[in-house]
Amino acid sequence: MAQRTTADETMPRQEIGAYLTKLAEEFEQGSEDVAVSVGNKTVTLHPPEDVSVSIDVVEQSSMIRGQRETVDIQLSWKPER
Repeated sequence: MAQRTTADETMPRQEIGAYLTKLAEEFEQGSEDVAVSVGNKTVTLHPPEDVSVSIDVVEQSSMIRGQRETVDIQLSWKPER
């Protein structure tokens, strides 16, 4: 059974930086658990020492929609527990 927690919101750049910094600190602290804030909820995950990382950057230009840029960062793993 898959359990998904999703939140879509708009943040100022500085707030996004702070969010990513906090997430990085969770991974860097070295404990078995990583707390991830998603909207008004915190999800506790259990990553192993090595985590798969995928980064995808897309730059689009369209006459109708204008320019759009996206960055997708995906971290994935199988918990050791």
